[in-house]
Amino acid sequence: MECLYNNHMKNSKVYFTDLRTVPGNDMLTKLERLIRKAGIADIDFEGKFTAIKIHFGEPGNLAYIRPNYAARVVDVIRSLGGKPFLTDSNTLYTGGRSNAVDHLDCAMKNGYNPISANANVIIADGLKGTEYREIPVNGKYCPAPKIGSAIADADIFISMNHFKGHEQTGFGGALKNIGMGSASRGGKLELHSESKPVINTTKCRGCNVCVKNCAHGAISLDADRKAVIDYSKCVGCGQCVALCQFDGAVLKDYNTSQELNYKIAEYAKAVIDGKPHFHISFIVNVSPECDCWCHNDAAIVPDLGIAASFDPVALDQACADMVINAPAIPGSKLHAEHPHEHLCGEDKFHLIHPDTNWQSGLEYGEEIGIGTRQYELVEI
Repeated sequence: MECLYNNHMKNSKVYFTDLRTVPGNDMLTKLERLIRKAGIADIDFEGKFTAIKIHFGEPGNLAYIRPNYAARVVDVIRSLGGKPFLTDSNTLYTGGRSNAVDHLDCAMKNGYNPISANANVIIADGLKGTEYREIPVNGKYCPAPKIGSAIADADIFISMNHFKGHEQTGFGGALKNIGMGSASRGGKLELHSESKPVINTTKCRGCNVCVKNCAHGAISLDADRKAVIDYSKCVGCGQCVALCQFDGAVLKDYNTSQELNYKIAEYAKAVIDGKPHFHISFIVNVSPECDCWCHNDAAIVPDLGIAASFDPVALDQACADMVINAPAIPGSKLHAEHPHEHLCGEDKFHLIHPDTNWQSGLEYGEEIGIGTRQYELVEI
């Protein structure tokens, strides 16, 4: 795989394994070999609390990472002397993960429990999302990100990321899982503060789906049955953008996505700066939208494999390049919109979400020193 970016910065290594198996070499074995080859054992885990940041899956969405993979990562960390736990922060929007009680229930039902995943689950920002640490990063957009306490207090940070599309950031990968996913509910409000959507009244059908699903009661229908947003109540969570099937609810402009990605990069910096960290991305079930919704649409490209790196920026760039170079799957949302094109080499995330700018987050992450877009892909 060729890196798309070339400058004078040193390449980061991104290790990759495909999904082909033979007897005696199953995917869990391949995962362990991958992360060991990538250097996870170079981290001093002895007696250290190790946060494994992972999305436990929204009820109804089946695209989340299988807990079997988490269990193998837990086993590796324990073998190196660490004290691992699985963690995520509460969500801003309505759903099954907006408080610790519902969030834990969701995690357990999806297999993230001490039996299946071999580790305890700790909701990072507590019962109501109010347990956090403000970590100064001198950021241009977020001077002191609000990071869930369990993640902020951990000695070591490991991310396990499901790589997929995203309606506000272009795609969700390592940086989004680290930055947005580690933010407390108040932190997520800060992240979304400039990403408030608008209604395209020419496309709005008055179907009422956005009204019913807005957790903050910010949307209503006017006399012409067109959606109207009350911006005094809107928090910019983007749920209406994801749910609208007619492109009636859209991001305000291209810069909205860009600024959100900048903020996510600053939050990611707050999480990983000054502590050992390592990142694993699963390029499987690459659905067009975020895993936070209660459904997952058909994958847009074939399952590609698993990648790992110490550098989350390089990891995201490598995963994006692999998806860009892959063919579109017939029957997917992407293929339905481009039925006579294989789309190899096309930016699939921008095709699906043209109002987003995923490159901005990686460029800014590079600028603030959390990684580089230059990488060397090492196939295991």
